[in-house]
Amino acid sequence: MHIDRLTAPELRVLGCLIEKRFVTPAQYPLSLNSLRLAANQSTGRNPVVDYDTHTVQAAAQRLCQYRLARLASGQSSRTVKYRHLAAETLELDDPALALMAVLMLRGPQTPGELKGRSERLVPQPSLAAVQTSLDELIARGYVRRLPRQPGQKEARFSELLGGAGDDGGAELASVALSESAASPSVPPASPSVPPASPSEPVAFPYAATASVDRAPVAGPMPGPATADADGLEARVSQLEDELKALRSEFAELREALGG
Repeated sequence: MHIDRLTAPELRVLGCLIEKRFVTPAQYPLSLNSLRLAANQSTGRNPVVDYDTHTVQAAAQRLCQYRLARLASGQSSRTVKYRHLAAETLELDDPALALMAVLMLRGPQTPGELKGRSERLVPQPSLAAVQTSLDELIARGYVRRLPRQPGQKEARFSELLGGAGDDGGAELASVALSESAASPSVPPASPSVPPASPSEPVAFPYAATASVDRAPVAGPMPGPATADADGLEARVSQLEDELKALRSEFAELREALGG
């Protein structure tokens, strides 16, 4: 079964199982409630989510189908518990597994960020060792190096178990936009529309709307539009009368002045 396209809840649940195995071994394996609380933590998570119990349980069950997790409840236990199988299935040592967990839980990061954040799970000997682990993860198709954005000093790395990923895709799109802005662009040609001849009626897109059956109307239906038209006609007639009166007064004034 393919495991290279995990959903966001599956990535979060798997990352939590790996993290808690290292950080809180006394509370491991995790119950469903503990797993939900770990997935919805407000610290050490990007993005912060609010998954309900059903979402977390469904994700954990799918991870079991992918052989990335399994049920770990004892025979006398009534609580469902889960443990991860990522180390065995993905064939990763603890330092690489810790890097994968941090990438699943916090998204793309630089080697320095990965070293600092993964050391609470597993000690990392050096930054060079982290880079070596990242190179091995890249070679195995679990991680990729993201294009460096303008102004960034270090490259960032993203996990690939969830495919391209939203964060990685956003960074790639941002780089593409910056590159296109630096190069001259040619605006797309607008489709030519021949001018309508005077003998042809102008067609509007609204004329293509579906027709609606209406009852025949014997005469004009009174309404706001009719009232407005009547008022406008009366106003125009009044203005015409006033203009005629002004012209008559002007003519009389000229005759009085001998013009």
